[in-house]
Amino acid sequence: MRTSTPNTLMTATERRASFSLASIFALRMLGLFLVLPVFALEAARLPGGDDPAHIGLAMGIYGLTQGLLQIPFGLASDWLGRKRVIIFGLLVFAIGSFVATAATDLTWLIIGRSIQGAGAISAAVTALLADQTRDEVRTKAMALVGISIGLMFALSLVVAPLLAAQIGLAGLFALTGLLALTGIAVVAWVVPPEPAKPVHRPRGSLKLVLQEPALLRLNLGVFVLHAVQLAMWVAVPALLVQAGLDKAAHWQVYLPAVLASFVVLGGVLFPLERRGYLRAVFLAAIGLIFLVQLGFIWSAQQASQGTPSLSALACLLFVFFCGFNVLETCQPSLASRAAPAHTRGAALGVYNTLQSLGFFAGGAAGGWLAKTAGPGALFMACSALMLLWLLLAWPMRAPSTMPAPLSSAS
Repeated sequence: MRTSTPNTLMTATERRASFSLASIFALRMLGLFLVLPVFALEAARLPGGDDPAHIGLAMGIYGLTQGLLQIPFGLASDWLGRKRVIIFGLLVFAIGSFVATAATDLTWLIIGRSIQGAGAISAAVTALLADQTRDEVRTKAMALVGISIGLMFALSLVVAPLLAAQIGLAGLFALTGLLALTGIAVVAWVVPPEPAKPVHRPRGSLKLVLQEPALLRLNLGVFVLHAVQLAMWVAVPALLVQAGLDKAAHWQVYLPAVLASFVVLGGVLFPLERRGYLRAVFLAAIGLIFLVQLGFIWSAQQASQGTPSLSALACLLFVFFCGFNVLETCQPSLASRAAPAHTRGAALGVYNTLQSLGFFAGGAAGGWLAKTAGPGALFMACSALMLLWLLLAWPMRAPSTMPAPLSSAS
């Protein structure tokens, strides 16, 4: 068993880096999440908005351009510097937001969303956070990012309909652009300076990243996790409606589940990681989501026979968010440890690309399964994916026992 590290408290610089970079994610994700709950309804009012396929394209094009550009942005951050790439990406994201603000039809809205996605800074931000934190506190730092994203998601569920009623979809996109510009100010004046690079430090290599087994396992995991997350959301809202909860009140289930899962995250993950049980917690979280999918199969069977249990669905969602938040916190931390510093941007670029592709695959396959075979088949497919991931993740080692990756020390 791994013994406790001498110091698991963050330094002042690590706290500043963690909170400021988490705020970058929060500002950017709040802008995105504010749009999503009302996007389909508001976009339908624009010329061309009577075509559901075009509305779906407008929603999904963001993830596609994100997926295509995560690796180039990650490599660029290895070569040109993290902050420079982050500021450029936020500027591109803001431009896309303002293009969407001015959109007079659905075509221009699609163009704006695609430009938003081109600001693919997730890998660069995560790599900079890894650069500025020690391994002993890395998971805690990544948790702040995950918590900030989760809180923005929960907040958006409550305030998005209210804001949309006041300022409309164009106003929401304008707010998104302003939040991105605020993020640029945070990067420039709040985030600590980048660590100095060795003069003869090698550049990041995509080939080396793709040859590392530990990173390949984590990349598969993040693809499965987000494919399952988006696929299940194709069917879960309908189950809640069948259970008697109006669509406008779904946040009453989501918000408590998300907030309570953060309490579990802080009370379970960090103490067990300090005691050397990170591998066990990681595998247990995968197993929990597998069991949740089995629970949703049962709920879908209930729905086919009558009314599913609302309390059971709420409990399943709480357990799902517990497992999801643990994995969202652990995986980028593990990926940053499995890659040496000079190739972190490339490694996390691949990681975030697989995350984006997981969103795309989960949405496409989930919608097709729900339409052709029903929600029960969808949750069966999600269960099979989680079980496959659990089997493939089982050989993983705790970070302290991992061999030096890519033939180089990080």
